[in-house]
Amino acid sequence: MNPFSDISTTSWLLAMLGAFSLGFSKTGFPGLAMVNVLIMAEIFGAKISVGIIVPMLIACDLTVYPMFRRYSSWKEVLSLLPSIFVGLISGYFLLDHIDELTARKGIGVIILLMLMLQLSRIRLGNALSKMTHSASFQWASGLLIGNSTIMANAAGPVFSIYALVEKMTKETFLGVGARCFLLINIIKLPMIANLGLITKNSLKINLVVLPCLIAGIFIGRKLIQIIPQRGFEILLYSFSAIAGIRLFFF
Repeated sequence: MNPFSDISTTSWLLAMLGAFSLGFSKTGFPGLAMVNVLIMAEIFGAKISVGIIVPMLIACDLTVYPMFRRYSSWKEVLSLLPSIFVGLISGYFLLDHIDELTARKGIGVIILLMLMLQLSRIRLGNALSKMTHSASFQWASGLLIGNSTIMANAAGPVFSIYALVEKMTKETFLGVGARCFLLINIIKLPMIANLGLITKNSLKINLVVLPCLIAGIFIGRKLIQIIPQRGFEILLYSFSAIAGIRLFFF
């Protein structure tokens, strides 16, 4: 695929919107990354989109990490890593053995699952925050984070629920998340490349949308305080539901 001759202007504009949404999601609306997942899967195909998004995530994480590093330490990430690694490995072999249609349906299922988790986090926030820490919950969280992040780059809602149960403050959530996903995405990079999903063409696409990605981070950081959260979330959840249903059924 030649990314510059085969993609229409409309598709490029949508890809830039997706990149902006991904950058914006890093400033406080993790669910907004679903917009990018859907757009990239629609334009480039489900499996190829995974390889396009990973370098975008690393660019985001490298930009966001210095902003939030003071809020936590690497020690707070270490306990999650063993189960995340297991989830990454299982997702890697699964992604290697499925075809494009199955990948598309799988990403649709993951989006719908992440939407349900995000809604449960909001509706059951108090109950979740009263849950006690357990090794089994931590392992389940790590497995889901690892598997969903390599299959669909969509682990934010799982991490949000984990943070609630672990009773993280907002600052700790940002700091631990910045460290955790920076490390995860760097580890994912050679795995996804080994599957042939990161190519010269996919990296060219990354370069084209990079300014929109960075703009999303910095504009989002400025606007996040004045955007009505409730209305924004209703639109976001509605869009995520449509996205998941479309990828799974159509």
